[in-house]
Amino acid sequence: MLRKYMSLLGIGSAKIDLILEKESYRPGEPVHGYFFIQGGTIEQQVKRIECDLVMLDQISGVETIVDSATILSGAKIESEEMNKINFSFQLPESVALTDENTSYCFHTKLHFNEGVLSRDEDVIKIIH
Repeated sequence: MLRKYMSLLGIGSAKIDLILEKESYRPGEPVHGYFFIQGGTIEQQVKRIECDLVMLDQISGVETIVDSATILSGAKIESEEMNKINFSFQLPESVALTDENTSYCFHTKLHFNEGVLSRDEDVIKIIH
């Protein structure tokens, strides 16, 4: 019972990590990888996985969501279970290149029916 309440607070909760094949991409190129999910101290019901491609303006500090991908799920993640879910994302042709003023990252969130969501951030570069 104590483990359940701890996971509701985020202690011992399942974790997500987006693993990408590489970190540099061209505009319009597909991005491939997988979500690595590791179960926590108790079984948890996954609600959804959200992954946003975010552009950060280094001068103003403003973050803009370029595009999003959502995977709806009813899966259960058992205690200490390790799971992989394939990830595929198509970069827009119109995406600006990474430079000293502009950077990109994927913000990933694993939502549960109960408990604190798990977050991950992965930086990528958009090149010629």
